[in-house]
Amino acid sequence: MGNFADKLITEIKNKKSSICVGLDPRLDLIPNFIVEKHRQKEGDTFACVSQVLVEFNKGIIDAIKDLVPCVKPQIAFYEMFGFPGIWAYQETCAYAKSQGLIVVGDVKRNDIDSTASAYAKAYLGKVDLFGKKIEVCTCDAITVNAYLGYDGVKPFIEECHANAKGIFVLVKTSNKSSGDLQDRNVDNYATLYEMLAHLLDSWGSDDIGDCGYSSIGAVVGATYPDQAKKLRKIMPNTIFLVPGYGAQGGTAEDVKACYNEDGLGAIINSSRGITFAYKNDKKFDEKNYADASREAVIKMQKDLKVVGIV
Repeated sequence: MGNFADKLITEIKNKKSSICVGLDPRLDLIPNFIVEKHRQKEGDTFACVSQVLVEFNKGIIDAIKDLVPCVKPQIAFYEMFGFPGIWAYQETCAYAKSQGLIVVGDVKRNDIDSTASAYAKAYLGKVDLFGKKIEVCTCDAITVNAYLGYDGVKPFIEECHANAKGIFVLVKTSNKSSGDLQDRNVDNYATLYEMLAHLLDSWGSDDIGDCGYSSIGAVVGATYPDQAKKLRKIMPNTIFLVPGYGAQGGTAEDVKACYNEDGLGAIINSSRGITFAYKNDKKFDEKNYADASREAVIKMQKDLKVVGIV
C-alpha cells in the first residue's frame, strides 16, 4: 500500500480521525489494582514494573483501537526502568500493531551518519544477525532530531524508502523554551525553524505517495499556532505530528492551522489527557480506566469537529 504516508492517510480516512494517543505510562498514575497484582507476583522489581506497563497499555489500546489511527509510545517512560522497561516498550509496540494500529515511536534519535544508521536499522529497518535480516522493533515511524544536519537524518530517510516507514523531524516543538534556539534568526530565513522547514520540504520531496504527502514528516507543536501557519505554507506535502494538545494548553482551534485545505496533513497527539482520563472524571473508578480513556478520545473527536477537523 504505497509508502508510510499513504498508509497513515488511509487509516485516518477509514477511522475518520486524526488523533494519535500517546502511550506515556507513569507508574504513580497507573491504577493500583494493576500494580498490586504484579507486585504480588514479581515483588518490587523492574520486572514487575514492565508487566504493569504492558497490562496498562493493552487496556488503553483495546479501548481506543477502533477510534484512532495511531499510537505514540514515548520511550523515556520505558527506558527509565532498564532492560525490562525496553521489553515493555517493544511489547507495547508489537501489541498495538497486532491490533491494527500504526505505531509512532517517540525516540527522538540522531547522531553522526554511521551511528544514525545503526539507530535507523534498530527502529525502522532490519539488523544483520549472522546472515539473516531480523526486524528488532515494530515501529511504523519514529521521531528524529535534525540538529546534526542532513548526514544525521539521511540514514533514517533511506530506511523509510526501503521499508515503507516514516519519520517526524523536530521542527517547532511545543515546549516553552523551544524559542531559545528555534526562533533565532539565521541567514536569509526569518527563523531557524523556518530554515529547517525548507530543508525538510526538500528532503521529503522524493517520497511523496499517492495521497500527496511525504513519509518525511515534521513535529509542530500545538502551542504555537501562528508558527504552524507559516510552516504549513512552507511544507504543503508534509504530515505534521502535533504534540501539545490538551494538558500542555493547545486547543482544537490552535491545531487547525496544522491541516491543509483538504482536511488532512496532521495527526494530533494527546497523552495523559487520554491515558489517565480516569483521574479527572469522578464517574470512573480505576478499574474502568480504559473506559475513561475511550470517552476522552470521543470528547477530543467532538472538540476537533467543532472547528472542522476530522
